[in-house]
Amino acid sequence: MEHNESGTSNSGEFLTFTLGAEEYGIDILKVQEIRGYDAVTRIANAPAFIKGVINLRGVIVPIIDLRIKFRLGEPTYDQFTVVIILNIGKRVMGAVVDGVSDVIQLSSDDLHPSPEFGSILDTRYILGLGTVENRMIIVMDIEKLMTSQEMSLVEAAAA
Repeated sequence: MEHNESGTSNSGEFLTFTLGAEEYGIDILKVQEIRGYDAVTRIANAPAFIKGVINLRGVIVPIIDLRIKFRLGEPTYDQFTVVIILNIGKRVMGAVVDGVSDVIQLSSDDLHPSPEFGSILDTRYILGLGTVENRMIIVMDIEKLMTSQEMSLVEAAAA
């Protein structure tokens, strides 16, 4: 599989969502749709962050719980829990988040590099920190995260 630069520019429209107390942003162009959390079909021996798969109009879509992936405590599933259906490369996958906030516009001037946290926090998937109206948004490279080596089971499940 050829792998080019993620193509995520540092300005444009971002969908913001919450994970715990933090607000994150991802490139709106990677988002196919947003849906409520439904029951998923579990996959045996899958890592805990892979909740399972759903059948979305004939396409088998792996569902990743970002709260578990980022070790943000025990997730709860309620009427606010949503799945962001992502279109990354030629693959469709879903990311479970606590809730979707809105779509924001960020220019490269609004985006600041993320500080170095050493080995405490994995910043490989963070493009930077955006500020909008006193809100701090952690802008994530969702494509880099979803195509990373540790998600190799997603590649296999979606193949």
